[in-house]
Amino acid sequence: MAKPTKTSVFKAQGPNAETPMDKTSRIVRKMVDEESEQRQVKMDRLRSARLEREANTPAKP
Repeated sequence: MAKPTKTSVFKAQGPNAETPMDKTSRIVRKMVDEESEQRQVKMDRLRSARLEREANTPAKP
C-alpha cells in the first residue's frame, strides 16, 4: 500500500465550467441590476424636479 501524501489526499479542484443555466442566470441578474439602477436614477431626477417645482410654487393663503 502506498503511503498517502499531501498531494494525493488534498487535490485542488479546478474552476467548474459554467452551465447554460448559470450563464442565463448571470445575464438576467445583470439585466435586472441595470434596470434597477436606471429606475433609481430616473426616480432621483423626478424627485428633485418635483421638490424644485414645489419650492418655486407660492403657498396658498
